[in-house]
Amino acid sequence: MDELLKIKEEALSKITVCTSLKDLNDLRVFYLGKKGPMQAAMRSMKDMSKEERASFGQVSNKVKQEITQAIEDKKVALEEAEMNEKLKNETIDITLPSHVLPLGSIHPLSMIREELEDLFVGMGYSVAEGPEVETDHYNFELMNIPAGHPARDMTDTFYINDTLLMRCHTSPVQARTMLEAKGKGPIKIICPGKTYRRDDDDATHSHQFSQCEGLVIDKNITMADLKGTLELFAKKMFGEKREIRLRPSYFPFTEPSVEVDISCHNCDGKGCPMCKYTGWIEVLGAGMVNPKVLEMCGFDPEVYQGFAFGIGLERVAMLKYGIDNIRNFYSDDLRFLNQFARKD
Repeated sequence: MDELLKIKEEALSKITVCTSLKDLNDLRVFYLGKKGPMQAAMRSMKDMSKEERASFGQVSNKVKQEITQAIEDKKVALEEAEMNEKLKNETIDITLPSHVLPLGSIHPLSMIREELEDLFVGMGYSVAEGPEVETDHYNFELMNIPAGHPARDMTDTFYINDTLLMRCHTSPVQARTMLEAKGKGPIKIICPGKTYRRDDDDATHSHQFSQCEGLVIDKNITMADLKGTLELFAKKMFGEKREIRLRPSYFPFTEPSVEVDISCHNCDGKGCPMCKYTGWIEVLGAGMVNPKVLEMCGFDPEVYQGFAFGIGLERVAMLKYGIDNIRNFYSDDLRFLNQFARKD
């Protein structure tokens, strides 16, 4: 009994001053292992009487439990101390300046497209899309531009074969939408997308460019509806002070047709080099949908009327952001693109 108590006191004393998990594990192996003093003391039980063995067994089990519990408590304390030391050494100094991570930016044409979509979707329009490789039927015939029509020369199209071509406007999406409606309105869509024409690339022209056309078909639609829509577009995209004016024009798919100007945002209509001292800047074409187009696309022109407009995204972006060369949109010059980087 005295030997067991002496082993316990010695073990608890060494466990108390132990400073590492490795040393603690060595103590566990020494005192509780098969070759340790506890087992040596237990071997003396063979020389004891039955009553002495019972009493000795109870004391030895209690001593073993106390040593085991002391080792577990010390292990928890050492692990916690080790973790605290590790956290202390790995502490991040949040007062140091951080590394600036380069962020990409939304392309200015994508920004304009998203703004237009948000504007018109908020007015109840849906966004419609169609193929960029089109047939002559949808691109020209249904837009009241038959074979031999002079307007075909104005677009100077990229033909793939006699019937396939790269669309020169997003109007085919309007035709497809009207045909899908099978003569029943209303229709209220915008058609953003890429278009292609055989233009010589310069500061204001590109063989590939982006459009966002709009179409509204319903009963009792008038030019007043078109004018109100375009006024809202001008104010949202160029500022609340902007005004519009409509000038007579000609497009095969609208009748009457108009060119739409906005008051110059650079000089507030007073006249400057940007507006060539007229106070106005041309931004888009529009008009009432030609009755022939309505009829070819399955609508009764005696019942339904509509208006359409076509917005050049590059044109809007150049005016809004003061960009003087359309080729900047299609270059990979980061100095240009970084001007539109996120600031948040």
